[in-house]
Amino acid sequence: MSLTPYPEEGARRFGAVNWLGVWTLYLKEVRRFWKVMTQTIAAPVITTLLYLAIFALAIGKFRPDVHGVPFIEFLAPGLVMMTMIQNAFANTSSSILISKIQGNIVDVLMPPLSPGELNFGIAMAGVTRGLLCGAVTTLAMLPFVHMGIEHAWAIVFYAVGASLMLSLLGMLGGIWSEKFDHLQAVTNFVILPLTFLSGTFYSVTQLPDLAHEVTKWNPVFYLIDGFRYGVTGHADGSLGTGIAIVLGVNLVLWVLCHILFHTGYRLKA
Repeated sequence: MSLTPYPEEGARRFGAVNWLGVWTLYLKEVRRFWKVMTQTIAAPVITTLLYLAIFALAIGKFRPDVHGVPFIEFLAPGLVMMTMIQNAFANTSSSILISKIQGNIVDVLMPPLSPGELNFGIAMAGVTRGLLCGAVTTLAMLPFVHMGIEHAWAIVFYAVGASLMLSLLGMLGGIWSEKFDHLQAVTNFVILPLTFLSGTFYSVTQLPDLAHEVTKWNPVFYLIDGFRYGVTGHADGSLGTGIAIVLGVNLVLWVLCHILFHTGYRLKA
């Protein structure tokens, strides 16, 4: 009587993709932020509404239209995009760093999940939080500012592309960081400057020539500009360039995250 041999050590028994494992990891990451939704969803929405209130009440009526678009309507899509990218980054970066500090990162690395599956599951949870925060922020803004849909494809493409980009960047930040000071440095010296200097609160066409040219090297500018195009129908930059940059940057970040998960850089003791 022949016995079925045990599979070789390290052999996968789930086919090409461990769908159950990926789904479980995704749900674990989503439930992580959902359980504290007051902090992870409600708080960012309130903060964004405060930005809108300050600009609307303090300077909104004194600002002229921007390319034929009322200033508040021009500002609103930028604030929505800012909320999405900041929360997508915060979700993945905090998840990985906290797991490392608490010592339970092993619970993520030990299951039979490939680097690509780890990458996908964690990144998609960050995308989910980014899109959810963006949707709730938009709904909260509607009673106060008109936000139409001029180009639905641009809204969807840039919302998903932006959330994915910052999710992947958050994963890199979480893997690289060894303590909260490191992650806070990434937030303060990389994420916030890229966001605030990308045309969130102004049209980049108003900048001096040198600053305008420098802004074109900021990928977050194309995220905000493309999303604003979807809402208002106006774009300050090239849509073709923006699409290429979003796809290219996401591809590079995805490959980098895959490599770090594969090598275990700063993840495996």
